[in-house]
Amino acid sequence: MTAIWGSDATGSWQPLAARGYPAEQALHDLVAESPQMLPLSGAPRLTVLGTEVQLGAGRADVVAVESSGRLVVIEVKLAGNPEARRAVVAQVLSYAAYLQGLDPDYLESTTLGAHLARRKVKSIVEAARNDDQEGSVDSASFADGLARSLADGAFRLVIVLDSVPDELVQLVGYLEAITDKVVIDLVTVTAYDVGQSRVLVPQRIDPGRRVAELSEAEAAARQANALQPGSTEFRAVAAKAPTEYQQMLEQLIDWADALGANHLISLATYSGKNEITTLLPRLTRGGAGLATVYCEPKAAYLQLWPSVFKRLAPNAIPLVEKEIGGPIRQGQRIYAISDSLLNVLTSAYYEANGRPFPTFLDGC
Repeated sequence: MTAIWGSDATGSWQPLAARGYPAEQALHDLVAESPQMLPLSGAPRLTVLGTEVQLGAGRADVVAVESSGRLVVIEVKLAGNPEARRAVVAQVLSYAAYLQGLDPDYLESTTLGAHLARRKVKSIVEAARNDDQEGSVDSASFADGLARSLADGAFRLVIVLDSVPDELVQLVGYLEAITDKVVIDLVTVTAYDVGQSRVLVPQRIDPGRRVAELSEAEAAARQANALQPGSTEFRAVAAKAPTEYQQMLEQLIDWADALGANHLISLATYSGKNEITTLLPRLTRGGAGLATVYCEPKAAYLQLWPSVFKRLAPNAIPLVEKEIGGPIRQGQRIYAISDSLLNVLTSAYYEANGRPFPTFLDGC
């Protein structure tokens, strides 16, 4: 761990002794008030959404969100707390298990509703945009990132302590080695008294397995260029996809382009991490989306968002469920695309826009 050195009255340099915290709540409050002090991998911008948030049977110390829409759960412990070893890992994983598959609207209105109200915002994206000093938060890509984070259980879990037991370092290293869905950051925030001031030294602990990260400047530049209007960029990526996916991707692109030509959507392409490219057919009113198209290195599929259907196109739900052979589930991946399914989805976009579905499209 990094040490702070100071000179004594004789001019000799000595390492300063860490002063610790009067109580765990003091460290908790520091993190909640100044989350940017945490040196997290990838240097994301965090917006705190709530503290002591009820997630299942427990309360997470801090729930935040990155500018990409990825949810962040932060748990704070002092090393003297018996839970600062294996138990804290079980805690954050139980919170992640509760969040995985949660409907974004339910998260916003019920789980975080009172917390957002105390921050005088009505939505998660509003909180992120209010906290965005660089104007890099795009509402459509943020909403997609949040929905994907919940659907896939792809969260950032942060454990903050005053010092870290070796047992915890080993356990976090193991978890990082076996999963790429969850990012786990282990951080110490050590306090020192220097003269009349208190100095905090935040440090991210490397469990021994870290992939190379983009610099903050590189990440910001990539984020700024991540969202491109239209389908041109997505079509170029689809052309390089494995042969077995290309026909389906072209079918979905043509369908999305037709929605745009009929002024039902605003179409954009989002280039995310891990070579995942997303086609976003967002409604021109409100920026929500009924469906999202994904092109990954080893997969291509369509995802439907039931909360948006319930809110904006409820009459289309039974028709869509008939086509997909069951209820629309949050984050459900659809790999087989038929013309009849796309016809029904088109009718849903018409309904969401408050426009009648043209009869000449029936049955196409």
